[in-house]
Amino acid sequence: MSLSPEAVGIVRGVTTLLAMLAFVAVCLWAYSQRRREQFDEAANLPLEEDESC
Repeated sequence: MSLSPEAVGIVRGVTTLLAMLAFVAVCLWAYSQRRREQFDEAANLPLEEDESC
């Protein structure tokens, strides 16, 4: 079963669109204000003293 060149172009276009939407969704999630506090805490983990020693 072989796809026509037009069908291949449509599949590539839809795939590109889905990848772009996924990228935008991840960027919005990562930079949302709800997540900022959690990311700030995670960023400071290497700088905290280890209390278990």
